[in-house]
Amino acid sequence: MGRTIVVGDIHGCHDELVSLLSLAGLRDDDLLVSVGDLVDRGPSPGAVVELFRRRPNSVAVMGNHERKHVRGIYSYAQEITRLQLGPAYGSAVAWMASLPYWFENAHVRVVHAALVPGEPLGSQPEELLCGTTAGARLLGDVHWHERYTGPKPVAFGHHVTGREPLLRDGLVFGLDTGACHGWNLTAASFPDGTIYSVPARDDYWARAKAEWQEPVLRSREWLDLPWDRLAAEAARFAHVPWTASLLAWSASLQALVPVLSEAARAAAATLSRAEMRAHPAAPALFQGSAERICRTPRRTLDLAAALGVPTPPSPL
Repeated sequence: MGRTIVVGDIHGCHDELVSLLSLAGLRDDDLLVSVGDLVDRGPSPGAVVELFRRRPNSVAVMGNHERKHVRGIYSYAQEITRLQLGPAYGSAVAWMASLPYWFENAHVRVVHAALVPGEPLGSQPEELLCGTTAGARLLGDVHWHERYTGPKPVAFGHHVTGREPLLRDGLVFGLDTGACHGWNLTAASFPDGTIYSVPARDDYWARAKAEWQEPVLRSREWLDLPWDRLAAEAARFAHVPWTASLLAWSASLQALVPVLSEAARAAAATLSRAEMRAHPAAPALFQGSAERICRTPRRTLDLAAALGVPTPPSPL
């Protein structure tokens, strides 16, 4: 009969996952279970997702990081993952939406972050199980795993325990050992309780935060920000050299507004009112000004295109 092998937070560390499963001697009849947080921070979230999607006899529970993608709540880590997955992102998120918030078989219970001891898993709040901020508030300062007494072992992640897992009395298995931070990726086998661990090859999250700054910034919706908000957002990331080109481009577009006003007046002088109404720059033609229209980069670019006025090359 196969084992149940539960893996701690993987966070896109695919190479380490492959090494860990090799160390554990994973067989086809072994059930592979992830505590969640397959993605974000590490170098290969797509490969990790595909491994769990394609391998028969595999389960992943919902982590707070998957939940963020499913709900469209993006912080820096989620923005990076979205770029890393590219065209495959939509399919991956659709799969994440199908993940259960807990898993249980004859040998072990698995949740991402926490549970209320003594309460059935199916009646516990999703926010608590997967480790959202709201879920953490439900427990307050209580260390739930210190009060856990069974009836079977529970494996979880979410809380980095250090380089070594948190183990207690053969009942508690805290398996997040910081793989994405350059520490270890850890798994536990049930019912035997054997621990397997491999070292991470790098501090992936530190590297990702540096390497993906510019691509993430480029992907944001700068075109639809009012000029003052664009300047304020760019100022927050002034340490990234690319923002200087963004601000220079923004200034060039704003300087183009008087030119667009003059072009609108010139065009209006040659057209009938009916022709003006049918023109793609109709509001500017009737107003004789571009000031009220050109409140964002996109609206400025659209008006320039309608009037045939060249615009500066975009850094986006």
